[in-house]
Amino acid sequence: MTELHLIPVGRDRGGEELRLDQLDVLAAALARVFHLSCHVRPEPLEADFALDPVRGQYHSTAILRALAEVEGGEQTRLLGVTAHDLYIPVLTFVFGEAQLGGRCAVVSLHRLREEFYGLPPDAQRLQERLAKEAIHELAHTFGLRHCDDWRCVMASSHSVERLDLKGVEFCLGCCQVYERALASQGLSLRA
Repeated sequence: MTELHLIPVGRDRGGEELRLDQLDVLAAALARVFHLSCHVRPEPLEADFALDPVRGQYHSTAILRALAEVEGGEQTRLLGVTAHDLYIPVLTFVFGEAQLGGRCAVVSLHRLREEFYGLPPDAQRLQERLAKEAIHELAHTFGLRHCDDWRCVMASSHSVERLDLKGVEFCLGCCQVYERALASQGLSLRA
């Protein structure tokens, strides 16, 4: 049976904090959208191996490889959630990354926080942004690609402004792709 597991990635190094209650709220949002059981694993995955000391950022692809080694059934999707700033070599930063059609994804709170942009904290906006990014990356593990509908959660987002514009749900086309992915595993949204 397909399940979603959330795993904290890295430990707080001061300043930025990843709280388990944030993951609980995220798990509930993911369960609503994906119609799958979602669990929080409290033991963090260490991420020091992925730190690039020159950039001061963590290589998200290296974290994905480490997540792939975490125990879980073949159909279990693993979402790493971190407060660390993520990058891939060809980009300045990423909000997240996923294995297209795989079982692992990772998202970062770092640039989703209003404080990063010199603004006062906004816990509700942070939770909304985190949900959108987590849904987007996990959907890639089910084979969904970027969508041209700017309101769809699968629209590509390279800035928080674009992230704020899109919704938290799939458009009709992406919903159909997700339903086909579930059907291929013997599951259905219509229970």
